[in-house]
Amino acid sequence: MNTLLWILQGFLALTFAYSGFMKSSQEREKLVSAGQTGVANLSYPIIRFIGISELLGAVGITVPWLTGILHILTPVSAVCFAAIMVMAMRIHYRRGEYWSVTLNVLLFAASVFVAYARFREI
Repeated sequence: MNTLLWILQGFLALTFAYSGFMKSSQEREKLVSAGQTGVANLSYPIIRFIGISELLGAVGITVPWLTGILHILTPVSAVCFAAIMVMAMRIHYRRGEYWSVTLNVLLFAASVFVAYARFREI
């Protein structure tokens, strides 16, 4: 089980680190053309806030559990990723982007699973 959780944590960390880096460093038009269409109607401060939050979450989902310092931050980061995915699902559903909604659901499920399993281990 621990191996599966680490695989999921790594996958979530890479996914959100990439997304966070893009949102915190790129222009809206480049993000939309790269497939991150959910930011099309968001202001730059909100886009940057989401990006920085995703970057911090990528660190939070791996480093605390790896180092043994503040274990609680790992499942909390997973819960926050799940919350981000709920909001993303809503935006993509409204835009008729059902493939993106499917991806959001998978990321949501992985986040909830990691959160549940890691909370149980604390």
